[in-house]
Amino acid sequence: MHTQEKTPEELKDTVRNKYAQISEQGADYNARSCCGAGGESKKVYNIMTDDYSELEGYSKDADLGLGCGLPTQFARISKGDTVIDLGSGAGNDCFVARHETGAEGKVIGIDFTEPMINRARLNAEKLGFNNVEFRFGDIEEMPVSDSTADVIVSNCVLNLVPNKQKVFSEIFRVLKPGGHFSISDIVLEGELPHALKNDAEMYAGCVAGAIQNDDYIGHIQETGFVEVELQKQKPIQIPDDILGQYLSDEEIAEFNTGKTGIYSITVFAQKPGETQPIPEKTETISVIAESGSSCCTGSGCC
Repeated sequence: MHTQEKTPEELKDTVRNKYAQISEQGADYNARSCCGAGGESKKVYNIMTDDYSELEGYSKDADLGLGCGLPTQFARISKGDTVIDLGSGAGNDCFVARHETGAEGKVIGIDFTEPMINRARLNAEKLGFNNVEFRFGDIEEMPVSDSTADVIVSNCVLNLVPNKQKVFSEIFRVLKPGGHFSISDIVLEGELPHALKNDAEMYAGCVAGAIQNDDYIGHIQETGFVEVELQKQKPIQIPDDILGQYLSDEEIAEFNTGKTGIYSITVFAQKPGETQPIPEKTETISVIAESGSSCCTGSGCC
């Protein structure tokens, strides 16, 4: 099944259907696949997700193992803030954000997969959170009024959206003047092999829909954001048994030793405005492996 010739709406349907299926699975199953979207990897390790379990507000029931970073850790959320999570899934980032905002703040999760919204709402009810709300909607057209949010977070979602520039425009619209975002996402350096770039499973798996790192940062700057800061970077290595579904042994060897790099980044930027001071900077973290090196458990890049 290939993404070639697919329209933006067809791509969205691919993602929506896959993540509806994932919503019925647990984190242990999802961690064995490429961003939770492919078949099980025989190597049985998570190639993108960072460990949330030590963060305050973490909810095991809401953790489906689908992220590629810890944006809430870097988001500089203050008590009383209104926070929006784009592609909120089962609600884990929302619940971590809620810990930071406190009971006096508000958290809004947006997702376009109804089973995910339903699961997140049940999780919020179990936790007794009256200030965490989940809205069904497309992040290219957010169901949120202008200048609503102090902070926006998102975890491994924008790579799934066909029109990334439109999403950044929407982020700009719904942020208050002086508000900011912290987003974890997948970007590329170099070109993916054709078989990966044009496969629907790899699109839903957070890889084929990724764009060049320079283009990603360029979209942010062109939208009008300031104080753009790379907060974290780590390499992503796709296990050979997943690559083997698309590439020959020779192509796998070439891909693993070539110039193409897949990276998870966490990026911060602020909407210009005088209503809020620029939040205090957090320490920037960069975890960059040498070309061809592997990610191993405990190395910080898996």
